[in-house]
Amino acid sequence: MIGRRVVVTGLGLVSAAGPTLEDAWRHLLAGDSAVRPIRRFDATRYPSRIAAEVDAESVPDVDRTFQRGRIAAYAGLASARALEHSRLLDADLDRRRVGVAIAAGMGSYDHREIFSACSAATVAGKDAFDWRALTETLLREMKPDAAARRTPGSIPATIARDHQFGGPTLAVMTACAGGTQAIGDAMRWIRSGRADAVVAGGADSELYPMGLASFCLLGALSTTNDEPSSASRPFDAARDGFVMGEGAGVVILEEREHALRRGATILAEAAGFGSACDAYRATDPHPDGLGARLAMQRALNDARVDPDAIDYINAHGTSTLANDRAETTAIKHVFAHRAKEIPISSTKSMIGHATVAAGAIEAIVSTLTLRDQTIHPTINYTTPDPACDLDYVPNVARRARVRMVLSNSFAFGGQAACLLLGRTDG
Repeated sequence: MIGRRVVVTGLGLVSAAGPTLEDAWRHLLAGDSAVRPIRRFDATRYPSRIAAEVDAESVPDVDRTFQRGRIAAYAGLASARALEHSRLLDADLDRRRVGVAIAAGMGSYDHREIFSACSAATVAGKDAFDWRALTETLLREMKPDAAARRTPGSIPATIARDHQFGGPTLAVMTACAGGTQAIGDAMRWIRSGRADAVVAGGADSELYPMGLASFCLLGALSTTNDEPSSASRPFDAARDGFVMGEGAGVVILEEREHALRRGATILAEAAGFGSACDAYRATDPHPDGLGARLAMQRALNDARVDPDAIDYINAHGTSTLANDRAETTAIKHVFAHRAKEIPISSTKSMIGHATVAAGAIEAIVSTLTLRDQTIHPTINYTTPDPACDLDYVPNVARRARVRMVLSNSFAFGGQAACLLLGRTDG
C-alpha cells in the first residue's frame, strides 16, 4: 500500500561525463563518449585497457582529504552536492528524521598493500605460511583506514555523522542493482513514516588493478581498445562487452508535504519501486529476463499504474550479449504490444558501467529527462541485432513528452531493481 508520497528535491552527481550536474547532462544529450585509455595506472598488459574515468580535478584532494578511499570520496562529494542542490540543510530541520541509504562498492587495496604481505609470508613447503612476516609487512605497507575502506557500512555512517542525521542508515550491496535498491529502500522508509527525508544513492570504483583484472577474467569487458569512444555499444550487434565506469549518484528524497512546507523545488516523484531475483546463475541473467520482468512489473504495481503509463525506459543496457538480449526480452514481456513504441536508451553507452553506482546515476539522468523532456541517445548503435529490435534512441537525442520513466538495474546473482519516477507539477 502506498503511504506518504515521496519526491526528489536534490541531485548530486560525480561521473566521467563532466565536472558538474549540468555539464554532465549537456554531454549526455550531445552523445559525447567519456571512454578513454586508462590513465590512473598502467593497464597496457590487460585485455581491456579503456574506461570512463572521473577527472581527478572534479574531485579535489581525493586522496588527501578522504583517506577511506575513492569510493568514500565520491559518495561524500555526491551527497554534499545533492544536499546543496536541495537546500535541505537551510530548512528548520529535525535531523533525527533524516536517513542515509548508500550502496557502495567493497573498496580497494592496491597491489603493494596486499601482494607484498602475501609474498613475504609465503615459504617453502606444503601448506606453509609465515604469519609473522605477513603481519609485519601489512603493518608496514597498509595505508590509513584500511578496515573502513573495505567496509561499505562506514560510508553512510560517515555521511550521517558529518551532518548529524539521526534517522535510519543503510549500506546496500546488491552489486549493480545497488544504487537503485538504496533509493527504493529509502522510499519505503519515507512512505512508512520512519523518515521525513533520506540521502540515497550509490558510489563505486572498480578502476584499480585488482578490480579491472577481476572483470577481465570474467570475460565481461570490451576489448575495443583502439577505438575507446565506440567500445560501449549497447544493443548493437557488434557489442563485445561493457566498459568500466565509476562515480556516484545521490538523490535527496523527501515526504511530499515536508518538501512543500519548506518551499523546496520538487524535481520528480518517486512513484514506484520493484525488486526481484531470477535465481538463475551468479554471473548470467536468465535468458528470458525473469528477474527483470518481475522487478519491472512490481515497480508498476507499486506505483499503481499500468504499462501504458511509461513514456521512457532508462535501460540497464550494459553492452554485453546476454544482458541486452535478456533485458529486451523482459521489456517485450512486460509491455507487450507497446514495447516497440517506448523510447529506450542506455546511459552506459557514454559513461560506461559504474557498477554499484550505476542505478543511482541513472536515476538522476531519468529525473533530468523528466525535467527537460529530452531523451539522451544510445550512442554507437549502428548494426541492429535481430534479438534487440526495440527503439533504443540511436545516436541522437530526442525531444519527447515524458511523464513517467522506468529506470532498470540488473546485477550478478540475478538481482534486479527498478525505479519508477514521475513528472510532477509541485
